[in-house]
Amino acid sequence: MIDETIAEIQEMQTHSSSVVAVKATRALSELLDRDHATVEEFERDLERNASALKRANPSHASLFNAMQTVLVNVIDRKDTAEESKALLEEVTDRVVEDVRQGKSRAARRAAPTFEDGDAFLTHDFSSTVLEAVEGAVDDGADLTAYVTEARPRYLGRKCARQLAGIDGVEPHLLVDGAAGSFLAECDRVVIGMDCIVDDTLYNRVGTYPIVATAAHLDVPVTVVGSAAKIVDSGFVFENEIRPPGEISLEPIEDVVIENPAYDATPVELADEVITDNGVQSV
Repeated sequence: MIDETIAEIQEMQTHSSSVVAVKATRALSELLDRDHATVEEFERDLERNASALKRANPSHASLFNAMQTVLVNVIDRKDTAEESKALLEEVTDRVVEDVRQGKSRAARRAAPTFEDGDAFLTHDFSSTVLEAVEGAVDDGADLTAYVTEARPRYLGRKCARQLAGIDGVEPHLLVDGAAGSFLAECDRVVIGMDCIVDDTLYNRVGTYPIVATAAHLDVPVTVVGSAAKIVDSGFVFENEIRPPGEISLEPIEDVVIENPAYDATPVELADEVITDNGVQSV
């Protein structure tokens, strides 16, 4: 099961990092059915498999955090293998619940920060941002949303379609390069996060120029996401390089096509980061 999960995670480059973290954490339950003569043998097995799961998708901070949380709360905690297995089951259940609920709790904290009549710009597709918008509308806010396409995979179009289904939201879809032309009409920028490592926000490519332009125009920037996506140390983000065919359907002679999935934005360019742990001014 764990080997199969590792193979699946390696292919899950476009999935939500929380989905990946939950799948990996659940996979560790396979260890509960293995025979371990000693607690040391069980802990070695746990450490080996948790490390393999982390390596399966090194761009997902929530996966890293989930595995680290399991290890810290299980290793060297019990005297027998059976006691450690019972603890592993308890900890994995708690980690899965925290990952699943973290996004919704962050969205609930972000919803009251929208004011009636706000116009905001968002980039790519963030289920946490969408949930926050839904919460704001439920509380009576009417909003205008400017959504960038997030080329080359156009996930912003998916975001715009979902926003169009929310009564009280007027969505506008624009190409990424037009963001600077519309930011002056916005009260704020609200974006999700792939992860924050130290003082750097990693998010869908195109985030950096939007945030930098917003900072230049004094348009406040809010980053919303689960605290499980924030790592202080021990994690090195590895960018994903997408296929050249997403940029050009036909090869272009003597041209190197660059297609990184994420870019790096200094967190200091944002005004606040909202997670399930609260609102933090930058």
